[in-house]
Amino acid sequence: MVATLDVRRRTADSDPAADGFRPVGGPVSTGWQERTLTRASELQALTASVWLECSALGDGSENAEDLRAAVGRHLDAARDAARRKCSLRRPHQSSLIERASSNLDAAEAHLLHLAPSDYVLGQMPSLLNHVQRHLAPTDPRRRNFEYIAARVGVRGPGPITRKNAEELTQAAKLSDMDLQRGTIVSAVRGASSAALREQLKLRSFRNVVVVAILASTFLAVALGFIGLMSPTTLPLCFQPESGGQTLLVCPTRQSVLSDISDLARVTGNTVDPKDLFVVELVGLAAAAVAAATAIRGLRGSSERSGLPLALTVLKLPTGALTAVLGLILLRGEFVPGLSALDSPGQILAWALVFGYGQELFTRLIDRQGQQVLNGVRGASNASAEGSPEQLGA
Repeated sequence: MVATLDVRRRTADSDPAADGFRPVGGPVSTGWQERTLTRASELQALTASVWLECSALGDGSENAEDLRAAVGRHLDAARDAARRKCSLRRPHQSSLIERASSNLDAAEAHLLHLAPSDYVLGQMPSLLNHVQRHLAPTDPRRRNFEYIAARVGVRGPGPITRKNAEELTQAAKLSDMDLQRGTIVSAVRGASSAALREQLKLRSFRNVVVVAILASTFLAVALGFIGLMSPTTLPLCFQPESGGQTLLVCPTRQSVLSDISDLARVTGNTVDPKDLFVVELVGLAAAAVAAATAIRGLRGSSERSGLPLALTVLKLPTGALTAVLGLILLRGEFVPGLSALDSPGQILAWALVFGYGQELFTRLIDRQGQQVLNGVRGASNASAEGSPEQLGA
């Protein structure tokens, strides 16, 4: 005990950060930065504790010193990424997140190489969960890891036979940890790399959805301004016959068309510059109702990407566009029997239907988003079929 305390005093005096004395840092502006700083401080303290234990046992070899120094470099790199702020001259946030995550994973792998066998044995349940979440059941690294875990009595789900696992003595389990350390670290590192790739895939899909939101919003606004600046360029008007007269019915007005040759003048007098905006507003309202209806099945997500929210927002400009495009199809007699709507109320009613009908298109995107989220939540769930309602979109 005295020797151990002396080692702790010497190490702490020579390197104040070696015993976990370095401040956590922060607060910082985003959640991933806070998590990075916290995890880096935790790994720093674990490394210091492991190193002190190795030193007290007389196992402070040159290889162990190199691993300890490597852990420190990786943690410094992760902290640096977490403290940086994005700008035009600095890295994008996604690259900073990847830098922080990969360096934390590398530090944890070095710590497993450095740690004594009893520490690795105590971490086996958590490591098994990590490996099973992110490596496919057919991955040989996962199968080898499950076999090792079963031998030392760690009971996770899987097809591996656990016969006589409880009969191993503690010494035999620790011996297994030493013999299989390379296999354990390889599987854990592979699972961490797979988890990072899943996050990158999720962010990439989220970015595509955000671009689609911006593009559809721009198109909806552009159509509205076309109607505002030149109402007769894209009139959403119909020509039904009623009582022997031909009417010109637009979304907000209607007129009697006495002579077909006078169509251009009557159209100019009847079309309102706000017609397209009114139709888009009705389609937007219908899409908002569809999005609110989907919230009833909202399960939420622990992922920081905000993908469910992005998919919900995508419905709004899409509803505005489908309302206008649907009426254009009706005006072009694309649907037989529905080419001559009788009143402005009917036009707006069909705009409402088409706005809600955006579900036919966005549901496919919702389903793909659910599959991407399932892939992040675990390799075993990657092939699970999730409903769009579960995604909350």
